Amino acid sequence: QVQLVESGGGLVQSGGSLRLSCAYSDGSFDSYAMGWFRQAPGKERESVATISWDGVNTYYADSVKGRFFISRDNAKFTMYLQMNSLKPEDTAVYYCNADRFSGVVLTQPYDHWGQGTQVTVSS
Repeated sequence: QVQLVESGGGLVQSGGSLRLSCAYSDGSFDSYAMGWFRQAPGKERESVATISWDGVNTYYADSVKGRFFISRDNAKFTMYLQMNSLKPEDTAVYYCNADRFSGVVLTQPYDHWGQGTQVTVSS
């Protein structure tokens, strides 16, 4: 069973910071790439950041590069997204997921998405 629980979202002013957490129940994803996605109303879900199983390789969308930082702690079964210098354009529901096959890249996430966590940035 895929169990991913996002938390840490909230309402913040422009320029503020939030840290999102993605917890999973066991070590089932320790060997796989994981990442964060977001979806705004009327928009398609987009990849925000990805991290390889060992944390060596990371990817960031151009829109968040330099502001967001992804990390993971496999011992705690948790992945994080530190979000700094937030902009209203970052407002979305944020989801986490893992790749079904690869430990390096997240190109084939699981079809089942969790509840996500809402991030709202006011201007």
